[in-house]
Amino acid sequence: MSRYFIVGGLIVVLLSLVGFGVWMFSLPATATIADKEEIATSEMQAMLASLKSPKRGRPIVAVVGINDATETTDYIVPTGILRRANVADVFMLATAQGPVKLYPALTVEADATIATFDAQNPAGADYVIVPAMSRDDDPTVLTWLHEQARKGAIIIGVCAGAKIVAEAGLLDNKRATTHWYYVKVMLEKHPSISYVANRRVVVDHGAATSTGISASMPMMLLLIEAIAGRQKAETVANDLAVLSWDARHASAAFQLTRSFTTTILGNVLAFWNRESIGVPLQPGMDEVSLAFVADAWSRTYRSQAVSLADMSNPVETRNGIRVIPEKMTADWPEVQYIETLSDQPPARALDQVLSAIAERYGTRTSDVVAMQLEYPQHMPSMNDVTSSATK
Repeated sequence: MSRYFIVGGLIVVLLSLVGFGVWMFSLPATATIADKEEIATSEMQAMLASLKSPKRGRPIVAVVGINDATETTDYIVPTGILRRANVADVFMLATAQGPVKLYPALTVEADATIATFDAQNPAGADYVIVPAMSRDDDPTVLTWLHEQARKGAIIIGVCAGAKIVAEAGLLDNKRATTHWYYVKVMLEKHPSISYVANRRVVVDHGAATSTGISASMPMMLLLIEAIAGRQKAETVANDLAVLSWDARHASAAFQLTRSFTTTILGNVLAFWNRESIGVPLQPGMDEVSLAFVADAWSRTYRSQAVSLADMSNPVETRNGIRVIPEKMTADWPEVQYIETLSDQPPARALDQVLSAIAERYGTRTSDVVAMQLEYPQHMPSMNDVTSSATK
């Protein structure tokens, strides 16, 4: 009996491997070469008009997250960019007391819980920014989003945060986008949504959505332009080293490919080569650059960024984000440090960290990270001028 059981098990495994191989070779070898189509000026003007502050001259922006797993860049980058612009009052919120554990890296302190925010702002926020989270159906988040939308807030789903906005029913019968990997999942679950390809940002009747993680930069610049005008947006864009922030995107360049899948599989299976890399925290450092660096290194499937400081107290960044160190500097081997690039504008820092990953682990791993970030600047098949750090 046991012999037949073992043979049967081996057959199942063999068939599974064959099926996996067939699926693997059904994928395109590499990403599709794609150029970004032009967008009519009237479309951009309509988008900016739709993003105008609905309530206040100086808006209130709430960036909401759950404590146990909120996406690093989605949570930190909007906060950092809007605070450096100084055109709104920006609050990082959590569903409960305590630290906010971000993924794939870093831990931060929220400014307040959503309950405290509601008590202090009974009329609600002007804008609510929704990052990707480890789950789309957190009841506290969904209920709160409904209430904020009822009070007139514009709800902005960054990256896969769009799935949470959809789960709250706020994208029903509207146009939207999301991270390339989750488009099919979102549409299967919410078929009334009209997916808009080739747009980094889509706005429709009080709800805005964006494509992958790196789209948080152009999304926030569009929001700044809507709130405070083109000149202010240009000033902030120069500080970020971003030259263009319109909604153009080449969606076909981002897809599940054989190269992407085999690289991840190879890196996962090579578990003996995995390493933890220290990210030194310094008071006043650029939180947007920090987020991109820590996030990118933690998406290689070869490394995990670990924040370091001399003391266990939170370290406050340039724009008041309190990052909680995970390890003490004295306990960390010096050979396992990476450059935080906090002296670099964020767009340059992102380009430089991708180059550093390519040097350490190879270009295929760097491409895998860029694909996860849905970062057009790094994709060799695309014509893009988003960053002044173009190679």
